[in-house]
This record gives sequence, C-alpha cells and structure tokens, in this order.
Amino acid sequence: MKLSVIIPSYNEEASLPAFWPSLIKGIEEAVSSSYEVILVNDGSTDNTLDIIRKLAKKNGRVRCLSLSRNFGKEIATTAGMFQAKGEAVLIIDADGQHPPELIKEFVKQWQDGYDVVVGVRKSNKREGLIKRYGSKLFYRIFNKTSDMVLLPGATDFRLIDSSVRNEFQEFTERNRITRGIIDWMGFRRTTIPFHANERIGGKATYKFSKLLGLALNSFVSLSVAPLYAISYVGLAITMGAFLIGVFVIIEQLILSDPLHLHITGTAMLVILTLFLVGIILVAQGLLAIYLSHIHSQTQNRPLFIIDRKNSIKLD
Repeated sequence: MKLSVIIPSYNEEASLPAFWPSLIKGIEEAVSSSYEVILVNDGSTDNTLDIIRKLAKKNGRVRCLSLSRNFGKEIATTAGMFQAKGEAVLIIDADGQHPPELIKEFVKQWQDGYDVVVGVRKSNKREGLIKRYGSKLFYRIFNKTSDMVLLPGATDFRLIDSSVRNEFQEFTERNRITRGIIDWMGFRRTTIPFHANERIGGKATYKFSKLLGLALNSFVSLSVAPLYAISYVGLAITMGAFLIGVFVIIEQLILSDPLHLHITGTAMLVILTLFLVGIILVAQGLLAIYLSHIHSQTQNRPLFIIDRKNSIKLD
C-alpha cells in the first residue's frame, strides 16, 4: 500500500460528507487505488461516528477508528499513525480547509526523495485578526527563544515517509504537538505553499483558548526558554538595584548629596529589597537549569534518530 491518509475528526458531521468526494478524487489522482483512509472519530458528540462508519462500509479502503472519548486532535492523529500501513502517511483535516487537489503534489515530492513534505499556509479566508497576528507573534517569540526553528504558517497538512512514522511512534510524551515532534526529528524535507479554503460546514473547534493552550504546550514541550526567563528578569533587577545602590551611596554618603536628591531611608530600603528580590529570582533561575534537565529526561525522547533510508551498511 502506497499511501495512508489520516483524518482526525471531531464533530464534523456538517463538513465531512461534503468534503469526502473531493478528498477521494485528490487521493486517486495521486496514487490511483493504492491507498487507505483512516478516519479517526475523536469522541464526537454529533453524528460524525455514524457518517464514518457508513463511509467505511461503502469503501473497502476506508477504516474507522473510534476513540472512547475526546482526547484532542494531537492524540487522535497519533492513534491514526499507529494504525497506518502505507509507505507514506498524509495528515489532512476533515473541514475542507486543506486543499485535497494538492495531494498529488505531496506524493510527487515524496517520490522525489523527501521524507517530510509540509503544507505551509499562505492565507486563510475569514481568519480573525487575533488568530493571524497571534500566530505571527508566537512564531517570532518561539524562534528567538528556542533552539528549534518552526516555519511560520506550517500546518498539520503534511506527508511523512513510513520511516519517519516509525520513529514518531517511539515518542511517549502526552502533551504532544505532532508537527513540533516531526520538525524536531529532522529528515529531508520540503514545503508546499497553499491558500486555506473556508470551512465547508460546522464550527471551528480550535477557539482562542485552545490555540493559546496549544501555543503554551509548544513552548513547554519544545523549548526550555520559559524556565530561564525568570532568571533573566532577576538578573536585570539585581543589576539595576546594585547600580542604583552604588549611586545612592556615592551621592548621599560620600559626596553629601550634591544633587540635593534628599533620598530617604525608605527609598534605600526599597532599593535593598529590589536587590534581594533579584537575588531570589536568580536563584530560581539556577533551579530552572536543573528543572530543564529533568524536563528533557521525562520526555523520554530518543537520543538520536538514524535516517536509515540514506545510510549504508548499518548493523
């Protein structure tokens, strides 16, 4: 089997039936009949499961994977990965925003030797200002504070080789970001730009609160910068309070207040307090270094990943 298509679905009864014909057309234009579709019902509360079951009964290449409750898109996608049997795996949303006519281009890039083909969103119809500029702010902050670099606009609409999928299955972390893990693994990759369509039906399940949680999870799972941030603040406060304290000692006690600032004892106490607070925050920053090592260990990620496709004479 050449291609496995994973579609995580949560309350998509309004969009999935309308999206289905164009999806099958896009898949068959790319790989003819050599494919399987894994529809993952992520604990939907509407008729999504019934629709998926009907699609699976009508088409022998369609498989229904129903989770016992709503675990979230990232876990639903992971569940689909464990079921996939194809030489390549494509992840696509059920709401119609990812253009299925580009599937053949994804497959072509994979056949040309790329292990990871990433769909990069260039525009999104009816995208709100908060989501648009919030996304830009997230990528800017993350890329400046992390050892990893995430490509702005990169989406879950991507194709990975089976060798990448096999390595992906070794990751055990629970609060996972699928695209972040795949990006972390490396491998030979390329991108395909696309303009996102409007949702065919239903409502977006990723509202502002979920998007904010996704951003925070990305920072926690892919970067230790938040742990170190407090130490930088503490260092700045300590240095500032120290310089102010030196100035006050020279101006008040040594030169007898030539600037007539009349700094009171209360003000000096505040400066001393700021200095001590800075010391405490720096100490917390040192603890953060140890926490970052614990964080890395508990993620239980592999120490390294071998690109077996492009290696020669391995044991």
